[in-house]
Formats: sequence, C-alpha cells, structure tokens
Amino acid sequence: MLYTELLRLWNESVQAMDARDWEGALAKLKQISEPTSRTHFNASLAHLALGQLDMAMRALDLTIAKDERLAVAFFQRAAVMMQIDRLEEALSDCIWAQKHMRGNAVIDYRQLGLRYKLYSWQVLYNAAAVYCRMGQWQQAMDVLLSATQARGQGRGGNIEVALNSIERREVLNPLLVPEGLVFRPRKQEIEQLQQKDFLGKAKVISSMFPNDDFGGFEPLRHQKPGFYEPKTDEAQVSRYMRVRAPYMAWGPGQLTVPGGAKVFLFGEEDRNGMINVIHDGQRGLLPVSLLEPADFKKSKNKKENLFPSGIPLPPELKPPSRPQTEPISPAPPRVRLSTDTPAPSHNISTHTPPPASGPPRYTANAMSNQTGSDQGAEAGSVVVKVHYTYNIALSVPLDTPYHELKEQIAEKVGHPASQLRLRHKQHGSRVLKPLPEEMELNHIVQEVAEVGRVTLWCQREDPLGNHNILYQMVALYDYDAQGPEDLEFSEGDTIDVLSEVNEEWLEGHCAGNIGIFPCCFAYRENDSLIQDSEY
Repeated sequence: MLYTELLRLWNESVQAMDARDWEGALAKLKQISEPTSRTHFNASLAHLALGQLDMAMRALDLTIAKDERLAVAFFQRAAVMMQIDRLEEALSDCIWAQKHMRGNAVIDYRQLGLRYKLYSWQVLYNAAAVYCRMGQWQQAMDVLLSATQARGQGRGGNIEVALNSIERREVLNPLLVPEGLVFRPRKQEIEQLQQKDFLGKAKVISSMFPNDDFGGFEPLRHQKPGFYEPKTDEAQVSRYMRVRAPYMAWGPGQLTVPGGAKVFLFGEEDRNGMINVIHDGQRGLLPVSLLEPADFKKSKNKKENLFPSGIPLPPELKPPSRPQTEPISPAPPRVRLSTDTPAPSHNISTHTPPPASGPPRYTANAMSNQTGSDQGAEAGSVVVKVHYTYNIALSVPLDTPYHELKEQIAEKVGHPASQLRLRHKQHGSRVLKPLPEEMELNHIVQEVAEVGRVTLWCQREDPLGNHNILYQMVALYDYDAQGPEDLEFSEGDTIDVLSEVNEEWLEGHCAGNIGIFPCCFAYRENDSLIQDSEY
C-alpha cells in the first residue's frame, strides 16, 4: 500500500473521530490494507466509544503485536481487561506498562501524534485498582503508597482520595486515555498530499491559434498550426513521419491517430519510448516504435493532398516537367470552358531542364511543312490558350497585334482591357513575364508562339489605395489560404508587396485582398530566378 494512501485514510478517519462519527472512522480504518500500531490504537478508541469492549481488546492486541514497547497500549489494555474481569491479565499489563516506562516518570507521546502524557503514578494507580477487584486491599494500599513517591504532574489529590476509598473497601475505577485523543498524522505530511506546482503554469494571454492552450516554449509562427517544417540544415533528415498502425490514446497527453497518418516530430524521444508530435493541429505523445519515415513521392495516376492542414513545404528552384506535345492544327475561333485545369504542383520534378536554346518560332511556312496537320485548317493561324479563373481557347492570326488579342480576351472574360494584364513563359523557363509594350502595334502574336500554340496567363488588376507598395512580385504557384490572415492567389498573379513580415513571410495585396504569404511562392519581376539559383 502506498504511504500517501495510508496517510489519506488515516487523516480521514481522524477527522471522522473529531466529529464523533465512530462508525465512519472505523470504516476508513478498515480500508487500510497495511495498518500500523497507531491506526490499530485509534480503532480501539473508536470501539470503546461505541461500548464494544471485545473489539477494542482485539484492536489493542494488534497494536501491541505491531509495537511491543508501546507503554500506553499496555496501560489502555489493562484498563479494558478490568472492565471484562480479566484481572490477572490486567495486572500483567500494568507490570509491562511500568517496565516500558524505563524508569521515566512520564512519557510524552506528542511526537508520535498523540497529545497525551502517561505518568508512572497512573500505571501504579491502575495496578492498585486491579488489587482492589481481587480483594487484596493491603496490596492495593502498598501500591498506592509507592505511587505517592512517584514524580509527575496531575497527581494532586487523586492518590489521597484513592487511599480513603481503599480504607472504606471501595473499588477504584481504572484510568483510560481520554475520549477524543487519538494518534494523528503529521501536519506537514498531510499538506504534501495535494500536488503542488512550484514553478507555476504559463497562461496564454493572446494567440492567433484557435483554442490555443499550449503554455510551453515555442517561437511565434505566422500560420495555422499543422504540417509546417521549420528551416533546417540541408543535411538534416525530414521530421515528418508516418504512423504504421492505428494508435488509441490511453494516458494523459497522448494522441489518437489513425494508421497511415503523417505527423511532425515536435521534440525528442523520452526514456519511456514516447515522443511529442503534431497531428491535425494537435500536439501529443506517440510511441516511437509506431513511426516510420514518411514517403512524399507523388502518385502517377492521381494527385494526393500531402498536407491536409498547415503550410506546405516551399517549392524547390527547379523547373516543373512539361509533357511532350505534338503540333496541332489551328481551329476556328471558339471559346472552351474547362473545369479540370490542373493546378501547379507544390512538389517539383527533379528532371533536367530543357536546353537554354532559343524557343522555336511558329510561322505559316513552318506550319505548312509539318506532317499530320489538318488540310482544312486556316493557314497562318495559331491557337491561344488563356489561363483565367477558367480556361479560354481561341484561334487568331499570327500577325495579330497584342492590343487586338487583348481586346478579344477582354470581350470573352467580360472586363475592360485596361484592367487586364497578360503574361507568358519563355521557352525553357517557368517564370511568367509580362508581354512587352502590349499597346504597341509592332508586337504581334507570332513572337510568343511555340509549336502551334500560345499559352498566356491573364489577371485582372485591382487598384490599391491608402497603402505604400514596396515592390511587385509574380506568383510562381497556386497558394491556398490556410487561415483568415493568409493571402490566396494563383500562378501568374501579380502581388503588391506592402511589408516584409520576416525572412520567409510577406504581406501583400492581390485581387482586392490583403494578407500574408510565403515569399518562396513568388518572385520579383526584375530578378532572374535561374541566375539566382546558380549562386
């Protein structure tokens, strides 16, 4: 039995005895699986208060069995034996009590928790009471006369009154430990039963995270909690792990995680084989034996959402792969709306980029020499595909000026041409660049045509007032907002940078919205992304 549990039950029994709830006190004492001599003595006092002499005798027997030198236990048992007429045993207990006094006039049991002092004359008084019951009056007189020579307080006139009673042949009543005096546990130990937090607990005053009660040490982050990997050395292994089998939390601070879920290691393994992880915005403990390195390879058939919450890993500085396209025949002008526009992937392929040679220009002569072209197609035309909130495809002549193309696109999207901005990708680059001098007549569509088509990105510009624009950036990838403070944009959108939050995050404006976004998802128009990567 734990010592703390013993203290708790002992203290509760003492409180019940103070309230004169003797039955409740006995019930608490019976719950102690490993009682001590002091708890047995308290049980005998409760039985005496209830008038259960036999039960009190049994409890005192157990008390002496636990502590054979407890003089007050022999003194108390002698008094109980006189009440049940076991006189010879009572006299024997008086002799043992006097022997365990060890020649002392008094023993103070306050250090053991009993506020009672046992005097030598009290033991002799009970011995005289036994002789009275046995009819040996002279022996009783001699014992009382010897008690008059014993030192100690409280003797007063008790001995003189007892001598007069013996002369009148009156039986003396035995002395007992007063009712209500019990062995009590130490106050210092009782105060330590309640757990104390000496260091205190941190209190969250303000947090951008919903229902945030984490009080540990962690730097502030400017994004929703979730799967976000902080900046680490290149040689450091990724701290994203996969849970091999489902795990059900059975202890405090643990997480319930389904099998196959991805978690982020938040701390180091402790000596119990558990480690702090973050899963779905929650922090808790998981066994290290259930974790294995996560594989972030993308499926060939379908695109997985590797990061269900939080900020995805920043893209690498490598160009995305392009499918090999065959020359296509021009088609009559038409508008095609599609809802299956593939969003640019956050995971960049590691294939080598195309050679930096100049892009092949598509002319009418080149088109007529290609095999497999449709005989009925209009000569000197090219298909223009425009990425907007939806996709637009139309066929225009190769010598169409930029401003006429922009007017046709504006007519399709239903916005004035002055509010639209067109961009394209140069051959072998993934950087979106604006069309040069869109309103000049000497620039035509043929200059940006490649392999029978032209691919453009269109964005509607929204004027921004009452803000200072530091510079502008162009989005490299789609970015979906993870919280109300994030700025959502699509690939090719122009972003007005309003402030720099830190090295990794910027505050910007796009399409009438203001928010923060990772700076690795965009680039400045006057910087060369390919040259920067070489450094």
